[in-house]
Amino acid sequence: MNNVIAIPVFQDNYIWLLTSEKSTDNNNGQPVIIIDPGDAQPVLEYLHTHHLIPAAIFITHQCYDHVGGIKAILNQYVIPVYGPATEIVPCMTHPVRQDDLITINSTGANNGGHCFQVLDVPGHTAGHVAYFQKGTPGRLFCGDTLFAAGCGRLHTGLYHEMFHSLQKIAALPDETLIYCAHEYTVANLKFACQLEPDNTDLQARMAKTQQMRKLGHITIPSQLSEEKKTNPFLRCHTPAIIAAAKRYAEAAGLPQPSDATSVFRTIRDWKDRF
Repeated sequence: MNNVIAIPVFQDNYIWLLTSEKSTDNNNGQPVIIIDPGDAQPVLEYLHTHHLIPAAIFITHQCYDHVGGIKAILNQYVIPVYGPATEIVPCMTHPVRQDDLITINSTGANNGGHCFQVLDVPGHTAGHVAYFQKGTPGRLFCGDTLFAAGCGRLHTGLYHEMFHSLQKIAALPDETLIYCAHEYTVANLKFACQLEPDNTDLQARMAKTQQMRKLGHITIPSQLSEEKKTNPFLRCHTPAIIAAAKRYAEAAGLPQPSDATSVFRTIRDWKDRF
């Protein structure tokens, strides 16, 4: 089983390191993929401490807290940088688009390679991509598109783009593990509970998440099946979320939502003001 390592940076970001080693200890020059390095120093320190050698950098989108560390890492390592073809990513060598396949080969007798499918998931930014690694379970590195119990704000993307990006993610296998880039889970669940106070799955997730944070644990990854039960932005077709969106629209003086896309737009507006 490949190993995913979380490096916390800034206030609530995670940089992900993906290695073929089963343990983070006693790695002797094993290759690692770096995903969304917004800050180089903690990454370089981890690589040196654990004797890891970067094989590639994957970038989901152009925001500074995801790309700010690229140049400093490349000052020490000559490695490819994969990123969205339509966004400005420093030092990008391999622009990627929907359905591109990426294989990063590992070295060493007991290590296999990493294979990823690129998904276009615009919305947070217009050119945002995600990287899906098939497996049991599969894993999706989705930057700021789908969060645990939430989704990203719209910066340069459009509402209908974000809605369809989330639907694309929802179509992946239910057991897929979602690796987003921020620790927003508690705040997202508080908002979700406003929309669905009677959702028992949501109540259970909130209790579990609050306990995890109390113990200092991170709440990511989440499983897609859990997101479908508790993430309001994946539940825009459900009666409870539709009713909540209509109540908010009436109170806020907004047009009444008439389909799942407009329900999404309404509750995303609500979350922006929450």
